Amino acid sequence: MKKIVRIAMVFALILTAFSLAMSPVQAKPSGTVDVQILALNDFHGNLLPPAGSSGRVGTIDAGGVEYLATHVSNLRALNPNTVVVSAGDMVGASPLLSALFHDEPTIEAFNLIGLDFNAVGNHEFDEGWAELVRLQEGGCHPVDGCLDGDGFDGADFRFLAANVVRKDNGKTIFPAYKQRAFQGARIAFIGMTLEGTPSIVTPSGIADLNFLDEADTVNALIPELKKKGIETIVVLIHEGGVQSAPAPYNGCTGISGPIVDIVERFDDAVDVVISGHTHQPYNCEIDGKLVTSAFSFGRLVTKIDLTIDRKTGDVVSMAADNRIVTRDVPKDGLLTALIAKYQAIAAPLENRVIGSITAEITRTPNAAGESALGDVIADAQLYATTPPSLGGAVIAFMNPGGIRADLIYASSPANEGDGFVTYGESFTVQPFGNNLVTMTLTGAQIDTLLEQQFVGCGQTASRILQVSAGFSYTWNTAGGACDKVDPATIMLNGVTLNPSGSYRVTVNSFLADGGDNFFILPSGTDRLGGAVDTDALEAYFVAFSPVAPGPQDRITVITVP
Repeated sequence: MKKIVRIAMVFALILTAFSLAMSPVQAKPSGTVDVQILALNDFHGNLLPPAGSSGRVGTIDAGGVEYLATHVSNLRALNPNTVVVSAGDMVGASPLLSALFHDEPTIEAFNLIGLDFNAVGNHEFDEGWAELVRLQEGGCHPVDGCLDGDGFDGADFRFLAANVVRKDNGKTIFPAYKQRAFQGARIAFIGMTLEGTPSIVTPSGIADLNFLDEADTVNALIPELKKKGIETIVVLIHEGGVQSAPAPYNGCTGISGPIVDIVERFDDAVDVVISGHTHQPYNCEIDGKLVTSAFSFGRLVTKIDLTIDRKTGDVVSMAADNRIVTRDVPKDGLLTALIAKYQAIAAPLENRVIGSITAEITRTPNAAGESALGDVIADAQLYATTPPSLGGAVIAFMNPGGIRADLIYASSPANEGDGFVTYGESFTVQPFGNNLVTMTLTGAQIDTLLEQQFVGCGQTASRILQVSAGFSYTWNTAGGACDKVDPATIMLNGVTLNPSGSYRVTVNSFLADGGDNFFILPSGTDRLGGAVDTDALEAYFVAFSPVAPGPQDRITVITVP
């Protein structure tokens, strides 16, 4: 009897196995599935519609998170298989409404929009990577607390950082990739920032991190993804390119820049590359891959449509379209409420008048690389650190990339009046919250600093430092690498600098750590920390208003055809 039971059990197991083998559940799915990816980049905390040309695509007013949310919602309704992604610089270098609260409002806004993934950009590291972890995980700011009076839960979406690894253990600070599945079709999203991040953020905030080569990082992940059966691969990368002018926002005219070489080095398994960093729009095919960028500040959203074979997992077809985030749609009510909440807290500080100007003061450089606003900011930083107790500075240098907007003569929407400058306007000019650092440099080191402004001596594109009153020099376009400045022309109050002499010099904390590849500055001695740069500018306006545009006569260039 027992033998008969065992035979019956074996027969039943054979039938079950056969049934499972023949079951349609086990068969690979057939047909295709359509997936929509909605992408943006370089939002930089622009919750409100950006002003001037920064808020236009051609002649069309664009941007503003209330409108962006509506556009994303409308596009999402076209396809339930939708993923919303960002290619970095979502936060950092933000307007006051977001920056005052350490960009928590922007994180909360994209929680409401339903962002899925953000590949961290260089500006996500502006306050160091520990702060970036806080934005992901939540918790009040360690110094300022929760300024809005309630808690902060962090990002509902995931930060991705495949090529950013800790020096102590070699592990990525955030996941290298995440995947989504739609009706059997699986997509991997790899996120990365640019390898050159250490040279354009405050080095101390990322000193314990390594930033790896972008193409090598992606290519090393391909076998792992294929082993998991993932054939559709999307790269979110905070590096980009630029079209030759004039360039349509949906075009790919003469595309150039780092993204081209990176994409050409990617494994052929990569299907789509969503890029950023250069604040330029384009819609390209490079080396058989779809490569896109959606301008900046939320003015465009890229709609990418993929058709994927459910059986093989391969992309059958793909197309992209950069859509303008127009302001002719209804505002999203949840985002309107979020903005109103933070505006009520920020308004008293933002609209406070700190001084006045005689005319518009712009960051537009002359032929020598000197701007009127750069002069004013350098003068303000020198003024803040001239007293011996505050540093005893005789020279101040300001990096041009840290000047993010012009000072406009016309009244702002706060109705403070023409010619008056509000704290909000000054913050928009310098949104990074850097402290001033005064140090001692020799005349020879200052000469090296000036040479490091140019291509071939530390730069891939010239970065002309803005200089304070009393300091002057001449550079020659025909000079070789590290030989464009004649030391005899480097003067302080009309006297040539002594190469072996010592001079007290003020820069911001970003430069002091060697930011923007000014590698000589970390060698400065007898360092003394000072005021926050925005506080220094405010003190200057209080002392000298109305402030006139800088003279732009401190740097001279000899142009040789």
